Amino acid sequence: MTTMTAEELRTNVEKALEEIRPFLQSDGGDISLVSIDNENSVKVKLEGACVGCSVNQMTLKSGVEMTIKKYAPQIEEVVNIAE
Repeated sequence: MTTMTAEELRTNVEKALEEIRPFLQSDGGDISLVSIDNENSVKVKLEGACVGCSVNQMTLKSGVEMTIKKYAPQIEEVVNIAE
């Protein structure tokens, strides 16, 4: 497997977030990409209703991380940056 360039990686992570976003928005929330560190750690920020939601950690791990890894397999972790 060839490693993606930083630009390809960012593009793929954004594609993953686009796939997730409608589900979050239907619950009054949203998500944005903060950064990609060391080309294997993605920092995101949950917004709106997602901020105080008790299931956001589960959503982050199961939904967001899984979807991002589908687009960018080299990503090892997804971290939510709290406000």
